[in-house]
Amino acid sequence: MAVHLHVASPQDLHEVAGVQIGVTEAGVRKTHRKDLTVITLDPGSVVGAVFTQNRFCAAPVQLCKQHLAAGTGIRALVINTGVANAGTGESGLQNAFAVCEALAAQLGIKPQQVLPFSTGVIMEPLPVQRIVDGLPQALAARATDHWSLASQAIMTTDTLPKAISRQISIEGKTVTITGISKGAGMIRPNMATMLGFMATDAVIAPNLMKALAHELAEASFNRISIDGDTSTNDSFVVMASGQAGHAQITHWDSDSARLLKQALTEVARWLAQAIVRDGEGATKFITVSIEGGRDAAECRQVAYAIAHSPLVKTAFFASDPNLGRILAAIGYAGIADLDQSLIDLYLDEVHVAIHGGRHPDYKEEDGQRIMKQDEITVRVLLGRGQAQDQVWTCDLSHEYVTINADYRS
Repeated sequence: MAVHLHVASPQDLHEVAGVQIGVTEAGVRKTHRKDLTVITLDPGSVVGAVFTQNRFCAAPVQLCKQHLAAGTGIRALVINTGVANAGTGESGLQNAFAVCEALAAQLGIKPQQVLPFSTGVIMEPLPVQRIVDGLPQALAARATDHWSLASQAIMTTDTLPKAISRQISIEGKTVTITGISKGAGMIRPNMATMLGFMATDAVIAPNLMKALAHELAEASFNRISIDGDTSTNDSFVVMASGQAGHAQITHWDSDSARLLKQALTEVARWLAQAIVRDGEGATKFITVSIEGGRDAAECRQVAYAIAHSPLVKTAFFASDPNLGRILAAIGYAGIADLDQSLIDLYLDEVHVAIHGGRHPDYKEEDGQRIMKQDEITVRVLLGRGQAQDQVWTCDLSHEYVTINADYRS
């Protein structure tokens, strides 16, 4: 059951000029479900991407990195769900490239101009022929308004599709940003486990795209945790078709550029938080906010310790204010010179701990009242400096175990 996750209607999702999407049923793993998506980009589009840091990364991730490095200009993306094509060795690479070759042949482009993405069960061979056979149907179904269909076709254990649009004005021109994401389990920064695709018609210099994708991921997808596992297939792609008609953005120092980056960040953050809200078995959405660190990295270190802790997460599921578990997570986060006597802890507005010990006015019924909510903020003051940062996580329920025990059936 997703926690307060708004599902956009198809008409809420704005078309992005220069981007077309086709979706079909290829029978990759299951019949009678849309599981193959093709996204095509007009000439002149630019792309940036970041990928999982799991060293056992999937074959499509390896190929995506190679194709982006080739610098030939990305013109298409192909995404299948059902089979991850990870842990498949050399044959997995050959299969992923065969899909790229087949799509490139139909579009009249080079295989290196195609980015492949897969999600699903690890260590199963990619059913190449089914995907290749499905490509003509996906291409024939292309339209600019198929974002909603694509958000459904990339799902695995997600219970709801995740998609959002924003529009802003730059130099009197309307600029559109639309994005989709999927993910519900194996979620941990590095990147967080997911697929995310964002497109805009903004005019952005090609040399900015790689750093832009990284910066957006750092502000969003690298701030979420569901179960502390980093997947093999994580990919986040930012596409800019350049058809909005404003002057090209060549740096981020102008008011227009800052406005665009803020809007892009808001869309990426919404997509990332939607993954947590739809976390496998999640019943609560939790913001972990750390303040008073010496630097942001230190704040994230503490936040991740709390967000990844199974004991903390199960306590939230049970609405049990066993808040010593949070203090313990702060203590084992790895800050060698942490002074516990400076630490304060809050649940929303409830002051739980002061100077490293239980607040004299704290009552357990107040803590339980907060923990029964389905949206909660854990706020920790470290007393070491002025830095702050936050991550988003969820509780860990019986349903999480059930979903993952039955995942392949």
